[in-house]
Amino acid sequence: MDSPLDVKLSAALGGRTAAAFDKAFGLTTVGDLLSHYPRRYARRGELTALTQLPIDENVTIVAEVLEVRSRSMQARRGSILEVRISDGKGILTLTFFNQAWRANELKPGVRGIFAGKVGDYRGTLQLAHPDYELFDATDDRADPAAAKAWAELPIPIYPAASTVASWQVQKSIAVVLDTLPPIDDPVPDAVRSARALMPFRRALELVHRPATDADWATARESLRFQEAFVLQAALLQQRQRLRSVAATVRAPGALLSGFDETLPFTLTGDQVAVGEAIAADLEAAVPMNRLIQGEVGSGKTLVALRAMLAVAESGGQSALLAPTEVLAHQHLRSIVRTLGPDLSARLRPTLLTGQLPVAERRKALLASVSGSARIVVGTHALLSDNVEFFDLGLVVVDEQHRFGVDQREALRLKGAQPPHVLVLTATPIPRTVAMTVFGDLDISSIAELPAGRSPISSHVVPLAEKPGWMTRVWQRVAEELAQGRQAFVVCPAIDSSHVEQGESPVEPVGPSAARSRKSPAGRAETSAAASRSPLVEPAEASVGASRNPLVELVETSAATSRSIASVTETLATLRANPVLAGRRIEALHGRLPSDEKDALMRAFAAGEIDVLVATTVIEVGVDVPNASAMVILDADRFGVSQLHQLRGRVGRGSVPGVCLFVTGAEEGTLARERVEAVASTLDGFELANRDLELRQEGDVLGSVQSGGRSSLRLLRVARDGDLISEARELAATVLAEDPELGAHPALREALARRLDEAAEAFLAKS
Repeated sequence: MDSPLDVKLSAALGGRTAAAFDKAFGLTTVGDLLSHYPRRYARRGELTALTQLPIDENVTIVAEVLEVRSRSMQARRGSILEVRISDGKGILTLTFFNQAWRANELKPGVRGIFAGKVGDYRGTLQLAHPDYELFDATDDRADPAAAKAWAELPIPIYPAASTVASWQVQKSIAVVLDTLPPIDDPVPDAVRSARALMPFRRALELVHRPATDADWATARESLRFQEAFVLQAALLQQRQRLRSVAATVRAPGALLSGFDETLPFTLTGDQVAVGEAIAADLEAAVPMNRLIQGEVGSGKTLVALRAMLAVAESGGQSALLAPTEVLAHQHLRSIVRTLGPDLSARLRPTLLTGQLPVAERRKALLASVSGSARIVVGTHALLSDNVEFFDLGLVVVDEQHRFGVDQREALRLKGAQPPHVLVLTATPIPRTVAMTVFGDLDISSIAELPAGRSPISSHVVPLAEKPGWMTRVWQRVAEELAQGRQAFVVCPAIDSSHVEQGESPVEPVGPSAARSRKSPAGRAETSAAASRSPLVEPAEASVGASRNPLVELVETSAATSRSIASVTETLATLRANPVLAGRRIEALHGRLPSDEKDALMRAFAAGEIDVLVATTVIEVGVDVPNASAMVILDADRFGVSQLHQLRGRVGRGSVPGVCLFVTGAEEGTLARERVEAVASTLDGFELANRDLELRQEGDVLGSVQSGGRSSLRLLRVARDGDLISEARELAATVLAEDPELGAHPALREALARRLDEAAEAFLAKS
């Protein structure tokens, strides 16, 4: 029997209303609508006498209509309806624009409750577009006590759209709740009783129609725990299913031991520990599904290479999926160099990218399908249907956040037996995010840096207060070059019309940042940041928070109009700068042909280029030990993890690194805080938590990863870590006793409802 929550909105509300909700919010079922929770709760205000009205405050008045009149607007087309009301002691005017129909309700002699913000128009107090409810002859709210209770009733304010207002959401939810039959609770009775949780049906009622603040607060706590419990149950159940299939055992042997003996350095303690965990996974009869998070430059790729050698011992192949052509080339060169000539000849590391010449691509495809290439490094080209493997034993995904789930799954399915999967990220993940997003993976961390890494000094260049400092930035770069070193200059855009693909715009910095300034390239621009990304904005604001629509309009206007530093303009500016006269300055970005990008990186690595002006194409994997300086222009355009990744490209050799974060964001703005947070520490794990505090977690299982409606509703991983941990433990206990949830049909239904087909695919493929 289907759950009442699975009923289509078209059946519950009618086709026209259902279509509006689907278009505005993607809500299609009763369950979808009821999980569209209020983002905050408002009040009408305390009951106030008309003789004591405070300006600019919300008030609630019990009064009688004295007079109603309509007049035309003077400056534009339309009408104004003015209604004079009185409580017997004073008089107040209600004003409605282009709503003459209200005269049919607001007739002289009618009494009711009126609520709104008091305004002053030419010395006359008024309420513009007030909320009101009229009394009939028997309405007991005409009584002062009843009116006071109505005034104090919390008003749910919902996430709205231009086509569906909050009050329309409220009325539609009321219709659904009035006819909603009893529903089963996905949280088992024993768990709910132990935590003193409210029953599901009651929680839905009180979160949408509370009588007091305590009602909605208690209801939200119950629903928040339920959300955490269902999510963790889904992740844990998927983990069980992944472990139910067989994988080929890949035991390390002479290849790995011989490789370790030739290493010119000692592995760090973290590398040894993670390597042992991977070895144990590979020797098990179930597929490894492990995420390695590590600091920039901590040696994650070396750990992955050791896993590839263990797989190669039994004749298996490894596929390394890289997000960019530059990084794929870099990985191949690094692997060949690290293996040495003998092992490289035996394992034949092979490159496969979309821009290879036809003859080279044909050779790479043959080496892959024949099994002669034990290591295949590539970009998205690895996912093509014509790419086959003889015995794919290990899939390594570098910088997993740059790939969609379907892309990773396409590579995994190329193995006859389920291959082991190793996911790498240099973006440290806070514990609660890892537990929530990657709850079905084993997670290892490498925080220890190899010996000999040089320190990096980081500095913010605040152009909003110190525009003259830009001159000193280029002088500082010239000083590094004078010592025989090299420098990166990073821009968020390729030219005036192209932001580099894959970059994430960040939050607006507020209306105060809309003042004009000069960019590093010398042009006028505003200093508000780029438009808000769906990845960094949670589905709803915190309860009680309010947002000024005028502020949002100013922020959006500033964000969309601002020009940003680009590679083409910065390249021209630097070549014309006298302090860099005679220096070899070149540009690198994602729109260049593959062979040209590779040639530029080779030349830079060989010291033939002094300054490389680039986009974030150099964000990960690029290793040039002689590069000691980095300038990041419009640093407020990048996220915390991006800035940390970019900074990791310098200080990789024996000389200290310096990173200058140039920003026009004003002091006190979120964008400025983000840049200052990165400059204040080199600890990526600390930055990950700081980043989470600054931006919240956004859409954890949302459209970017899965394509489905699966973002968090009430749960906030930045705040609810303890709750998530407890929910995970309780869900694990339930699943241990009943893996298929045969005794818990409501939980099984909730998993299917909470994680639609696309989200289930996300979990299955992670």
